[in-house]
Amino acid sequence: MSSTPNSSTPPSSAKPARAPMQSVSQALETLLSAAVPVAQREIIDTLDACERVLAEPVTASIDVPGMDNSQMDGYAVRAADCASGQARLRVSQRIPAGHVGQPLEPGTAARIFTGAMMPAGADAVVMQEACEADGEHVAIRHVPAAGEWVRTIGEDIRQGSTILAAGTRLRPQELGLAASIGQAHLQVLRRVRVAVFFTGDELTMPGQPLKPGGIYNSNRFLLRGLLQKLGCQVSDFGIVPDSLQATRETLREAAREHDLIITSGGVSVGEEDHVKPAVEAEGRINMWQIAMKPGKPLAFGQVRRGEGAGEAFFMGLPGNPVSSFVTFLLFVRPFLLRLQGLPREAVLPQAVALRADFDWPRADRRQEFLRVRRNAQGGLDLFPSQGSAVLTSTTWADGLIDNPPGQTIAAGDMVQFLAFDHLLN
Repeated sequence: MSSTPNSSTPPSSAKPARAPMQSVSQALETLLSAAVPVAQREIIDTLDACERVLAEPVTASIDVPGMDNSQMDGYAVRAADCASGQARLRVSQRIPAGHVGQPLEPGTAARIFTGAMMPAGADAVVMQEACEADGEHVAIRHVPAAGEWVRTIGEDIRQGSTILAAGTRLRPQELGLAASIGQAHLQVLRRVRVAVFFTGDELTMPGQPLKPGGIYNSNRFLLRGLLQKLGCQVSDFGIVPDSLQATRETLREAAREHDLIITSGGVSVGEEDHVKPAVEAEGRINMWQIAMKPGKPLAFGQVRRGEGAGEAFFMGLPGNPVSSFVTFLLFVRPFLLRLQGLPREAVLPQAVALRADFDWPRADRRQEFLRVRRNAQGGLDLFPSQGSAVLTSTTWADGLIDNPPGQTIAAGDMVQFLAFDHLLN
């Protein structure tokens, strides 16, 4: 006998429960746990290595300085010859930088210039302001101590010491340090390859007529600039039509040669938002939607490159320009820095406590990132409109307040400030 469903219980039509939004800290942990630095290395000229990341430590093959030398223009002397404070010594030689002098005779002085090698027998330099030249002699009106104004061999760098660690992002000062030991080439990690594309039939490029209902594609300029500032190798696939097929085809092409694919727009839940389903068809989404404002619809996953070729990372940013900007700074930037080989502790946003000079009485259940600017009194002023499409706020502001969920702000409260100076470097 066949069983009959209970007519009093209608078939279930409930949709599966949506996974809860991740917190900002949970999302950042998810991203950084997945990020694996690129492995490929290349050797480049030290002159061209600014902002690249070292693949191996740099060890000094020489001492710096390589000889005792003068820190000042003045006179090289034996300190014992000047103990009276009224010494009058014959000037026996002149030693410019780059020249080697003769051993210093007792009771004489050598005219010496900054950076010049100390002559044997001399143990101090008296700066020229404390001396008075008198023909072939010089009057020393100072009692120098042994070692005064002398840079000793190896004072800066000792031969065999490690001067730069692997994983160092090379700033101009690191390049100068490498050059000081004669390092003409450096081994660095290759640049991270990033593909970008933008979805939305409403998008128009500057210089083209703005069609009815259209907007100029500001995010293309914003995101490319941010990626270039981080030293990425960027491939721009342009504006992709609002269709699932076109989005899937672009994802497949972008995945072939790139470490990371970044999109802007199309990751919400509208009928014309095709990026998320396209990624799910070509790979997978591991994270979607963050409990933050602005920037809730942020997606992270992988796109297959083809059989046996691995995967490219994917990050889908919101379409609103401020949301795209903020999520890039807070999530894409640290993720990219890890891919570039920087240590985990070096990529996290660093906040400082500053005083709010405004009221923010409207607490939100999500973590908020408010656009603010430091004022002359050492506090923070709030941009009047915090809408996610108000791009002028990002040029007026010089940072963000990281405001916890459910938190109001009163003038005088101390808040956590994230400076653009840090987040954009």
